[in-house]
Amino acid sequence: MVKYWLGFDIGSSSIKAALVNSENGSVVDVAQQPEKEMPIMAPNPGWGEQDPELWWKHLCTAVRELISKNGISKEDIKGIGISYQMHGLVVVDKSHKPIRPSIIWCDSRAVETGEELFNKAGKEKCVEHLLNSPGNFTLSKLKWVKDHEPEIFRNIHKFMLPGDYIALKLSGSCVTTPSGLSEGILWDFKTNEVATWLLEEAGIDPSLVSEIRPTFSEQGFVSKQGALESGLPEGIPILYRSGDQPNNALSLNVMEPGQIAATGGTSGVVYALSDKETTQEHTRINSFAHVNHTSKDPRIGKLLCINGTGIQYSWIRNELTQGLSYHQMNQMAESIPIGAQGLSILPFGNGTERMLNNFGKGSRILNLRFNLHKAPHMFRAALEGIAFSFVYGMEILQNDGVDITSIKAGNDNLFRASIFSKTIASLTSSRIDIVETTGAVGAARAAAYAHGDFDSIAEATATDAVQLTYEPDANTENYQEAYHNWKKELKTYLEH
Repeated sequence: MVKYWLGFDIGSSSIKAALVNSENGSVVDVAQQPEKEMPIMAPNPGWGEQDPELWWKHLCTAVRELISKNGISKEDIKGIGISYQMHGLVVVDKSHKPIRPSIIWCDSRAVETGEELFNKAGKEKCVEHLLNSPGNFTLSKLKWVKDHEPEIFRNIHKFMLPGDYIALKLSGSCVTTPSGLSEGILWDFKTNEVATWLLEEAGIDPSLVSEIRPTFSEQGFVSKQGALESGLPEGIPILYRSGDQPNNALSLNVMEPGQIAATGGTSGVVYALSDKETTQEHTRINSFAHVNHTSKDPRIGKLLCINGTGIQYSWIRNELTQGLSYHQMNQMAESIPIGAQGLSILPFGNGTERMLNNFGKGSRILNLRFNLHKAPHMFRAALEGIAFSFVYGMEILQNDGVDITSIKAGNDNLFRASIFSKTIASLTSSRIDIVETTGAVGAARAAAYAHGDFDSIAEATATDAVQLTYEPDANTENYQEAYHNWKKELKTYLEH
């Protein structure tokens, strides 16, 4: 009889659930709930909150859909892996009920709180031990609750990340992981334990931290109540848990130093692996414990986010074309030579950019010549500008100890654009492989690996076909010249 592993991806817009075959890791089916995006509440400008019970409700619906649609017995599901939106805060009381909405990743209320804690705890110590400043991450959000909602804070039994809460609903156990704590800026890489000194500096009792289990391990079993609500069999194990970006890397089999997992959606993310527990770029990137990190064999995920990437190309399509598809835009851009005949675009029009030291005064279209440049030039310059911003970010990562060996990306619009991917490949001298996968699928396979069904993540992901491969062009001089000119424009932009 065929058995299955189940993976969840707890996003802020939707919940995905995936079934994979336990024998070869192949994808059986993926369900997504709800059909429309989940709402994000914003009680004040810059805030972002969600009801954790909403995640659970849609997860249960997705599970029942998968079981019913595929005609399988729930008893054939062997276990669970969980991926989740990073940096969120969920707080529960002694009955394990949320006592306020989750403060999620896009909420910026704790920026000043994190900066105050950074100064109070000592910048050098934070960077040396945490590889980051407390920033606007989970601990800072908890400190904000302590400072601004003391009645709620007094009733907190445990605080947790979104994936920890889903595991709690499934199992009834409050458990977290070193990888999760590191993304909340609570893991001391020097002592390989919770940074209790930072908790104490924040005035937070370390007993509020959940029990710690390894990323690949038994993290609880589906309880009677969890089974009743979700439709899953009682007693199956939760064997894996990770934030969405490290899990995306795992889904692409990015597990070793020098490998990069990249995404190019509305914003762009470059997640690079290093074996160095140091950082000198903590103001521009973040460093977390990757899913396979150990103190003896470090694997640090260095995360760089670029806010203004795909959103620029979609803006051009929506506002400046008469219903052209991205494929049509890409084809038109191919007719224009590298460098777009001098037209240059800086894509940073979606808020301040951390990799630019929180600078951002909007996008720039530069050197536009009315008698030369047409729509295809605009499309080419836009794709090149976004690609150049990725390369610029990768140079920051290289300055932080990353030796790039390969780049993998999911199947999204930007990386399917030949101009975009060839530009990055040529300027980094790296091959780019485009692979069709999802975070929920990766989480299911990770659980199978943790159980021992596969000897490696490479074996678990072996059924994923590389859909496209981009190699560096033999002649990179034109790319280098165009990138050099773009960087000169960026330098001027940053100085003014």
